[in-house]
Amino acid sequence: MTQPPSGAVAAAARESYGRIVATLIRVTGDWEMAEDCAQEALAAALEKWPATGVPANPGGWLMTVARNRAIDMLRRITVEQRKLREIAALTPAEVAPAEGKDDVEDDRLRLIFTCCHPALALEARVALTLRTVCGVPTAEIGQAFLTGESTMTRRLTRAKTKIAKAGIPYRVPSGPALHERLPGVLAVVYLLFTQGYNADGDAAFADEAIRLARLLRRLMPDQPEVAGLLALCLFQHSRRDARKDTDGNLLTLDKQDRTRWDHAAIAEARALLPELRPGPYAIQAQIAAEHVTEETDWPAVARWYDLLFELQPSPVVQLNRAVAHGFASGPEAGLAILSAVRRDGVLDRYAPAAAAEAELTARMGDRVKAELLFREAAGLTNSPAERRALLDRADQMLEET
Repeated sequence: MTQPPSGAVAAAARESYGRIVATLIRVTGDWEMAEDCAQEALAAALEKWPATGVPANPGGWLMTVARNRAIDMLRRITVEQRKLREIAALTPAEVAPAEGKDDVEDDRLRLIFTCCHPALALEARVALTLRTVCGVPTAEIGQAFLTGESTMTRRLTRAKTKIAKAGIPYRVPSGPALHERLPGVLAVVYLLFTQGYNADGDAAFADEAIRLARLLRRLMPDQPEVAGLLALCLFQHSRRDARKDTDGNLLTLDKQDRTRWDHAAIAEARALLPELRPGPYAIQAQIAAEHVTEETDWPAVARWYDLLFELQPSPVVQLNRAVAHGFASGPEAGLAILSAVRRDGVLDRYAPAAAAEAELTARMGDRVKAELLFREAAGLTNSPAERRALLDRADQMLEET
């Protein structure tokens, strides 16, 4: 069935927005202009495609419109002729990576490293890359960082201004600077992945994160954490198609149809495991590997979470550690760890914490308390799919009472 124009615009935006913005930033050096031109191209598509039809190459059409808009703006402000000639020479074909082009020449990869310059705070690096490279709405980025849209807009503006004033170069660094920026880049790529892997996320984000992780691995083959991040994303993404039933309801791991898993992705990820060394992403990859076996080895998962907690003693890691020990050693062990981590109230408004306590409480046999906890978790989540699953579990507890 032919895709309606509005749907085609959304699809083209997911596929090409980041590349268009990155290319225009490279040529013009102006972040605001690049984003404005890309947005105006999308607006033009929404206006014109219903009348003219969806073009054969939607991304190329958007690139042409954005390029022409940038030319007009450059002419008006009399920017030097060299930049004008460079941007005028761009063609729609540049929306797609050129065959045989070296990975470090990838505009989005250059843009990510620019966004992840150590002169910026980590939160600013992540937020700026999600907005500029991936086109994630500012409001959604604000939600991820527990702040409002207007506050996040101001932070993004300050970050772009700082890049301009500091003269941060638009390139992939080399030598020590490359390794210095790696943690920020990996954090960006993984947050991009989770944006797409979440229950109601857009798979295009996860696909893009995996593509960028592969680029990073080819760029930095001696970095185990890069291989760890790629393996983690591949293991998790391999189960995406099996996570929901035909009605769109979430399925727990034990109820998934394993024939629907992407076994090629699992094999690719497993091939990376010998390269890994203890690090946050590498350990999470080892945990994810345990979940794509015939039967999860929960004692092994618990040991991996113990090691991860030594490296990253965060409340969320401790929460996952509690769940692992709850399956490995019994719900009492899990609840004991969870009780300690929830004692200071940090996770009081965190849906996964309430859901984890509900599951462990149900396994203890207290269906009445578990029902209340499942409903509490449902009220805390922003995901419709997760809310349905949690309410279904609450109803199940009520039926078993």
